[in-house]
Amino acid sequence: MARPRMAAGALFFDEHDRVLMVEPAYKDYWDIPGGYVEKGESPREACIREVREELGITPTIGRLLVVDWAPNPGEGDKVLYLFDGGVLSGTDTERVVLQTDELVGFAFHDVNKLVAVTISRLARRIAAAASARRSASVAYLEHGEPAEGPTFH
Repeated sequence: MARPRMAAGALFFDEHDRVLMVEPAYKDYWDIPGGYVEKGESPREACIREVREELGITPTIGRLLVVDWAPNPGEGDKVLYLFDGGVLSGTDTERVVLQTDELVGFAFHDVNKLVAVTISRLARRIAAAASARRSASVAYLEHGEPAEGPTFH
């Protein structure tokens, strides 16, 4: 029986449809707010907890946008969930208090230019999630790439 690790994150957008990215102190690329699902916790609950811990805010987390089968040679099998965090206003971003032992910054980035600040599979995953958000669908990916089969509406 497979026992993949699960992680969940939120995509937050600004009024210009740019996505919020965080700068982890322990990675050499930008990431999204989120983290691993703990025992007994749903992916959505993990997303809410991680956003609260990392950003110090508790906005409403919306619907699922992407599920990505993303095994990693160093970490094993993983399933990643991306949820819609909605649009953050300037007032919302002013209330952000970073978890300073993990994060050194945050900024909004154009979805089409993410390859300049993050790894390619995450950039592909975010682009698929942004597309799913616009089309009111859910995307299934494998390794950050669209898998054969339908997209659900």
